[in-house]
Amino acid sequence: MTTMTADPLSTTFAALADPTRRAILARLADGETTVNELAQPFAISLPAVSRHLKVLERAGLIERGREAQWRPCRLQAAPLRDVDEWVEAYRRHWEQRFDRLGDYLRELQGKARETDTETTPEGETNG
Repeated sequence: MTTMTADPLSTTFAALADPTRRAILARLADGETTVNELAQPFAISLPAVSRHLKVLERAGLIERGREAQWRPCRLQAAPLRDVDEWVEAYRRHWEQRFDRLGDYLRELQGKARETDTETTPEGETNG
């Protein structure tokens, strides 16, 4: 079986697909910390947390330092900017569609108001 190397965006999305990894990134957004500190809120083993960190590191989302015995982890935002740029194109697309829908609904409301103000059979006007 042949394995294809995933593009960086696919690797980032795969890393972000897991809620534990997203929680780890959220924690690292507050600043660097150790693996033990990262593991505390999770009901999983330290080796499982390490495996999650390896996935995040391969995706370029975190960096692990080495300061004596302390191995701090820190967030690397560049891959998240790539995700944001990719999503932004779709956000603009949907905003344009919603703007057109809003225009159409205002047009329908205007026509409904015109109908409401037309003359009634008795010669009186509504509204």
